[in-house]
Amino acid sequence: MTAALACLAAGAAVAGCSGGSSGEEPSAEQLLDDANDTMTALKSVTVDGKTTTVATGEGFSSRLTTDLKGTCRYKVTWSTGASLEQIRIGESDYVRPNRAYLERAGQDVTIAGEQKRWVKSPAREAGWDTENAGLANCTREFASFGKATKGERTEVDGRQAIALTVTDKADKGGTYTFYVATKGKPYLLKVAYKGTEYRSTTSFSAFDAPLGVRPPAETDVLDAGRASGD
Repeated sequence: MTAALACLAAGAAVAGCSGGSSGEEPSAEQLLDDANDTMTALKSVTVDGKTTTVATGEGFSSRLTTDLKGTCRYKVTWSTGASLEQIRIGESDYVRPNRAYLERAGQDVTIAGEQKRWVKSPAREAGWDTENAGLANCTREFASFGKATKGERTEVDGRQAIALTVTDKADKGGTYTFYVATKGKPYLLKVAYKGTEYRSTTSFSAFDAPLGVRPPAETDVLDAGRASGD
């Protein structure tokens, strides 16, 4: 998986860097650049993602609500039924796996039914290519790659938008389609990826909405540091 694909799987956006006079219709690169600036300036956003493999149709879906800094809430659910919830507030992670996740991880599950406790531990670097795969970082990078071309005007969740197609030499056979709002602020509304190995869709919403991320109730938290005697 290329760096560009890894960014997309984590819900990142792209933006080009191009000039152009005010009297000209913005280029595809400029439209992406404007979207990049708008998304980077957000105080909060919700990111919904879905990824499936071409060979098996299996995959995962996720939802991240974040301030793009150090506070976020995340849930990822695999097609197998396994799921993992995460709340990150500053330097602390609260993580709650379901029974199917624990069984998938090879852990001995002796309790009956679903466990409801959250495990608190220090926040750490997360990502699909790290030992903390399944967790998320609250930050998101909106960076450029590839070559962008304009597509048709359309609607995404009732918002007028323009489709921008991006191809990357490092990803042969893969195509990204970015949907940028054309009315009001140029929000990035959706990113669709179609490749030879997998397909994914990432949607953005709740721009600058109240974050509402809080830690779990203390009675529902197991502190991993105290449990281990650290």
